[in-house]
Formats: sequence, structure tokens, C-alpha cells
Amino acid sequence: MRVNSHQHFWQVSRGDYDWMSPSVAILYRDYFPEDLKPSLAKHCIDKTILVQAAPTMAETDFLLGLAQQHEFVGGVVGWLDLESTDFPRKLAEYERKPKLVAIRPMLQDLPDDNYIARPTVIDSLKRIAAGGLAFDFLTYARHLPSVLKVLDKVPNLRAVVDHISKPEIKAQKMEPWKTLIREVAQHKNVYCKLSGMVTEADHKNWTPDDLGPYVEHVVECFGLERVMFGSDWPVCLQAATYDRVIEALYSILKPALDATHEQAVFGSNAARFYRIG
Repeated sequence: MRVNSHQHFWQVSRGDYDWMSPSVAILYRDYFPEDLKPSLAKHCIDKTILVQAAPTMAETDFLLGLAQQHEFVGGVVGWLDLESTDFPRKLAEYERKPKLVAIRPMLQDLPDDNYIARPTVIDSLKRIAAGGLAFDFLTYARHLPSVLKVLDKVPNLRAVVDHISKPEIKAQKMEPWKTLIREVAQHKNVYCKLSGMVTEADHKNWTPDDLGPYVEHVVECFGLERVMFGSDWPVCLQAATYDRVIEALYSILKPALDATHEQAVFGSNAARFYRIG
């Protein structure tokens, strides 16, 4: 089974997407399953993980509705308010929802870089860890010290780092990301998505060589058993087509991929982590 571990759908008129602007025309339009299906067919993708793009429960419900209508959506990464006094009840309710596989706060957009390590949030993460859901970390390198605190306090949290934690690829800057991501990888129940890199590079002029050092470092740290392909479509369209995203990753990983590891990176790792299929 081939799996795309990270993609989005949205409907602009719903009004939840504060980060979206008409100034970025390629994103400021609706994206629905019919828009993605040609790429899935071309690259023989059997299942996708559909990820929230707005910090609302309405977004979670919207995505779960789409997932129920489309078999190729293997799971949904939704949003719940980790600081709400009602969180335990809501978590219990949503754990029973078909196809909900993980929770993700949009840490990159929050004013407090240490939000994820707040005591109330830690308590909520412990509840997530004790249940059946996974957790997605949407971070920049500056958030990783707080992520490390969380992983020490909630060692059984089944987590994945989205977009390799968005290092400064355009500036070709490696530190402190390089050191911090290695420390995160020491936690063996944490995975990493090989996704979202093209939008951190020079949108108009990037090449696979620009991404290569970052991908190679992540693979060195996590191994090929804990990394997974994600297109980050349609966000990726700012810098690359779906085709170019997947082709770039293949070209970087080709020297290290035999048939078994290709299936792992482009399918079975994500299926195992998100418990689909």
C-alpha cells in the first residue's frame, strides 16, 4: 500500500483559514478530492492522511465528513483545544469517530513558542498518549526545545514531526535545527515526515540538491523505518507540482532505497504509524 502521509482539502468560504490570503492566489481557492485524484492515480497512491489547516472543531468535522465520502482518505489529523476544560470529554467523543487518527495544534502560528509544554497541554497530551490517537508536531526549529520537554514528560506519546520541522532551507542554514532534530529522533516512538520542504526553499529556483542535506540528515537520525513521504499538497503548489515534489524526494533517496525501504518510506511507515489499512 502506497500512502501520502500529508495533504489538505479546504473550502475558502468556510472562513476558518486565517493564514490564507488572496495575495497567494494559488492557495486562495477551494481544494477538494476531485482535484487530488489525478495525482493519486498517476503515482499509484492508495491512501492519504488528510490534515487540518484551521484550528477549529468545525475544520475537524469538515474533514471527517470528506473522509467518510472518499475511501482513499485513510485517516484524518484533526484539531481539538488542548487547553479546554472540556478536552477530556471531547477527546473521548472524537476517539470514537471513524477515520480520526491524530490531533494537531498549529504550533507554528501560536504566539507562545512554549505552548506545547504548558502544564494543561501536557495533561492533554498524556490523555492522547493513553488512548488510541497519534499526535502531529507542526513546528519550526525554535519549537523543538519545547518538543523535547514534552517527549521527556510524555514518553509514550506516539508522535510525528511534520515537514522535518521546517528548517531554513532557502538560507541553507542547518543549525540549530540539525542538532535539535537529532535529539528528537532519540525518542524511538517519534517519526518524521519528509514533506513541506519545497516551500521552505527558494520557491522559484530550488533544486533537489537544496533539499538533499536536510533529507539525508533526517534519514540518518530517524532511519528509513521512521520517515514517511508527504506531499503537503496543495500548499506545495507555491513552489512545486505534486509530480515534482515526489520526483525530488525519489531522486534524493534513490541511493539508499531498495524495494523494501521504498515501500516503507512511501507507504508502510505511515500506515503503521497512523494505524490504517
